[in-house]
Order: sequence, then structure tokens, then C-alpha cells
Amino acid sequence: MPRALTPAEAPPQLASGDPEISPTVAFIINRTRVQNPDRFAHACRVAALSRGWAPLFLPTTHEEHGEGLVRHAVNAGAQLVFAVGGDGTVRACASVLAGSGVRLAIVPRGTANLAAKALRIPRRLSAALATGFGEHETVLDLGVADGAPFAAMAGIGLDAAVVEATQGLLKLRLGWVAYAHAGLAHLHGPPSEFTIRLDGGPPLLRAARCVVVGNAGLLPGGFPLLPDARPDDGLLDVGILAPSSLAGWARVGYRVLTRSRHDDHRLERFRARHVHITATTPLPRETDGEIISPSPTLEVTLRPASLIVKTRAQSGARASLERLQG
Repeated sequence: MPRALTPAEAPPQLASGDPEISPTVAFIINRTRVQNPDRFAHACRVAALSRGWAPLFLPTTHEEHGEGLVRHAVNAGAQLVFAVGGDGTVRACASVLAGSGVRLAIVPRGTANLAAKALRIPRRLSAALATGFGEHETVLDLGVADGAPFAAMAGIGLDAAVVEATQGLLKLRLGWVAYAHAGLAHLHGPPSEFTIRLDGGPPLLRAARCVVVGNAGLLPGGFPLLPDARPDDGLLDVGILAPSSLAGWARVGYRVLTRSRHDDHRLERFRARHVHITATTPLPRETDGEIISPSPTLEVTLRPASLIVKTRAQSGARASLERLQG
């Protein structure tokens, strides 16, 4: 049964059902990502009440990682849900809120924060709360990998192996650098044989280290592996990575850092709405940094325009410049 923060964890609050305060805003909080729960809850409560919202605090537990808490919040009448944590928390909230009409806001507190970075959600608490309670919102697509919704990226092969190898304590201490640390140990290795079908087209046969499918195209650290990926364009972006040496990885890294759209046998990128990937052996798989069961296949589809997210408004000049820079 989901529970609110205890009195020791949060200051006293008005009940979310108080008839004089409406509507309800729920904060789904990854407890491992908030260093000072009292101070954090107080800031959220003040921000909510000052804007006429009744706050409901629902921290995650070892048994409940978010989906059940979001359902509890929606059943309690929440019209706005803040995901406080990393991409896993955002994914859990998005999977329940998609198609519901309930708005999602984000307070980035994770290691990679890929969805938040793609949407330019500020990390500073006061700015993130202002964005979440603001008027500007964007209607986003969601990817679905073998039935599991995701906001940022899914993958099979090396990328999932790196996620699996990244230690939790290192993530807390080093942030996205922990992924780089784990990745160095996995650069050498044999390729896997993949068959990739895009929108039911002819098969692409590739010997590669991994295949990733992005709704947003950023790697941990904010590096744009798939620079054309947009979470609201009705398309999935596919990256096939096949470097075979350190020099090859260095070339791929350079292209990522410079946002190059040049493709070759080391890095190929495609776009589609339906992606079916088959390997010759079971491989690690991940969605938004969460490991799912190994399998030789990964099927990814798109739920277009299914999630409403609070985002920062951009000036017309800045938005036009960013479109030109792509």
C-alpha cells in the first residue's frame, strides 16, 4: 500500500482532500535520490501551496518502484504528477500517465537524466518546480520495448551490458561518469549478429556490438548519439554501433561529440516507427537505464502523442535557432 512521507520525513501538510485547496499534485520520489527529505518536501510543499495545489508525497520503496504509486495518485485525483528521480522514475510515471491526460513534471535527480536533458528540464529544484507548475507543456511520444514503455532509449547488446555492470554506489558518487567507467571494460569484445527490420522492410544484417532505439537520442552525460531524435516527432531513431577497435570507438566518440551525421560501418543511424531486432543468442537488454530480461529479440514500437509533459517555454528566436542547429 503506497504511503505518504512520515512526519519525520516531511513537514505537516494539509490533506490533499481539503475542499478549499485543489487540485492535487503528487510527488513520486525516488528516496535514494533525495539527500535531505525534510528540506526537499518542505520546498515542494511551499511551491505547491503557494500556487493553489494540494501536495501528496509518495516515496518509492524496495517493493514499489513507482507504477503503483502513480496509479494511487491518479485514483486520488492528482492532475499533475512530479517524477522526482532519474530516468527509471520518469519511465515509471510515464508508463501509467500515458493517455490519461494527467500532466507529468520532472525534478531531475538521477545519474543520466536523459529524458529531462532532452526536454531541457532544469536540475535546480526551484527552477524545476517552476517549470512543472508553469503553463507550458509538450505532447510527447513514448517508445514501447516488448510491452515496456520508455521515454528516452532502449537497447540490446553492449549498451545494456554497460548499464548492468554499472554499480549503484558508483552512480550515486560519480553520476554519468560511472557509466563511462563501466563502458571502458566492455569496449573490447566480439560483435553479435543482428537482423534488423524497420517498418517491416527488408532485413538489415549487421555484425555489431549493440543496437539502440531512441525516442530521445542522448547518452549519459548528454552526448547526442542520435542527434535527429526528438521525443515529439512521431519517429524512433535507431543506432547500430559496430566499432571493432579502440581507434574505431574513438572515431565514433568524435562524431558523437561533434554531432556529426556522417554514417559508416562503425555507426549507422535510421528512423522508423516499428523496429524489430533479432540476435543469434540471448543478449542483455535495457529500457531507460533499467535492465530487462535477456533475450535474442527486441521489438520496439511507438505510442505517438501519448504523454503531456510540463516543459520550459522557449522564445521564438531561440527555438528557431535550435531547429537550424538540429
